[in-house]
Amino acid sequence: MKPKLVAACAIAAIVVAIGGWKLAERMSPAGPNIAEMVARGQKIYAANCASCHGDRLQGQPNWKQQTAEGVLPAPPHDATGHTWHHPDQQLFKITKLGVAALVPTYKTNMAGFGDSLSDQDIWDVIAYLKSTWPPDIQERQRAITKSAAEQGFGPSGAQ
Repeated sequence: MKPKLVAACAIAAIVVAIGGWKLAERMSPAGPNIAEMVARGQKIYAANCASCHGDRLQGQPNWKQQTAEGVLPAPPHDATGHTWHHPDQQLFKITKLGVAALVPTYKTNMAGFGDSLSDQDIWDVIAYLKSTWPPDIQERQRAITKSAAEQGFGPSGAQ
């Protein structure tokens, strides 16, 4: 009886490990604690994002209020903004395709960067943003990303 129990436990452990690996695969490759990603992301952010979102991630003034043209200014990406309220999968998709690809009625100047940045560049920027948030915000955002992955949204934002 013991060999069968050992075999059953081994099979259960393999199933759990594969399930965890599949979930991790569907989560995010943007690691705020991976120094190389963060360093690359900081440089890419400075060159491509800071002109609108600020060199300190502070966003544009009055970012919650539409301009006279009906456009919302660039939001902050620091802990005072709402970036961390979104799963990594959605942040990736917004950066790659632009806001209009996800929400056509949302008026913004945020164009997609899919033609100028590689997928890895985008993940590096997301890792940089996440690295600037306090630990409690990082944990809350990680839970949001995990929930999205559990619902079937992979790193590219696709189901």
